[in-house]
Amino acid sequence: MKPSVSRRRFLQTTSYAILAGALSGVASTSSAQSDELRVLVYGGDYAKAAIEAYVKPFEAETGIKVTPIADEVSLVQLELMVTTNSVSIDVSAGNISSSTVAAGKGLLEEIDYSIFKKEELDATLDFAKQSFGVGQTAYAYVMAYNTDTYPASKARPTSWSEFWDVDKYPGGRTLVDGKDGAQGPWEEALLADGVAPDALYPLDIDRAFASLDKIKPHIRRWWSVGSEIQQMMHDKTASLYQAYDGRTNLLIDQGTPLEINWNQSKVTWDLWVIPKGGPNVKNAQKFVEFATRADRQAAFAKLFPTAPTNTKAFEFIPEALGRKFPTHPDNIAKSVFINAKWYTEVGADGMSNTERLIQRWNEWILQ
Repeated sequence: MKPSVSRRRFLQTTSYAILAGALSGVASTSSAQSDELRVLVYGGDYAKAAIEAYVKPFEAETGIKVTPIADEVSLVQLELMVTTNSVSIDVSAGNISSSTVAAGKGLLEEIDYSIFKKEELDATLDFAKQSFGVGQTAYAYVMAYNTDTYPASKARPTSWSEFWDVDKYPGGRTLVDGKDGAQGPWEEALLADGVAPDALYPLDIDRAFASLDKIKPHIRRWWSVGSEIQQMMHDKTASLYQAYDGRTNLLIDQGTPLEINWNQSKVTWDLWVIPKGGPNVKNAQKFVEFATRADRQAAFAKLFPTAPTNTKAFEFIPEALGRKFPTHPDNIAKSVFINAKWYTEVGADGMSNTERLIQRWNEWILQ
């Protein structure tokens, strides 16, 4: 199962006091502890897996002490730390959309790719190699079938245009809502309307909503968070779903009658990032390089089933597990990728594309 949506939304607004409390024991001595790293590793089972797959082996190999912190940092928090020269964390996980915003504000260090081994770097997927961060895990919005309604012997939709075809493929549907802007079903709506995968961006917002008009009467529920769509699939609320791959695979493993269609799945990802001006940037770079090695990503995937961004990791992952991941070679070849930069672009009206989508969605959903 992938981390919850709230954990993925690194750099979104949360209380500064939460992080300040988590770091209070180390922040005051950050300048003195030049050989120690403070690494944010999300929380819960994700954090436990990160400690076992990354933190402990890194300490054993380098002798560098790492303090893992099971928390996340928002854009407000990060910007305050950087602008007041009081950076108290060295490495953090963050999603591509929010990390792109942070990089645009000059809040993140550039990654030193010169310290990466060539074979590791070559095996890392291109989208994961950003100047401001390196992909650590990937996840996808996928189409899933209720196999009671759509068994293997029955025709199933294999594209979003067929998902939209309610006459040929009857039954209730689900789609993610668009209230957060960057998470909405925009790419799926455009693919359904005949836009080629390589021509999605810049997104045609008017065309996307015109396409959504057609499917709107057939949506049982617009879901917001992973736990919600997981419960809907468990309860067999619909026949066809747009859902997270991790949530879907968890239910499949538990015996829920579901199957994933990987064609036109929409891939997004989390990265390791380094806050600008931290006291331990050199060691932070070493940690990021270490944590994106194939064997480390494979170790993490076995503990917390989520897709690696280093394709060499599949050499260390059992085939049955690897095929459940969106970055498996057979699956990723059929995928589209979120263009986080487009979502952050600001128009002449001073609004970002994300803000524009939120405004449009709030008006449209009430119609």
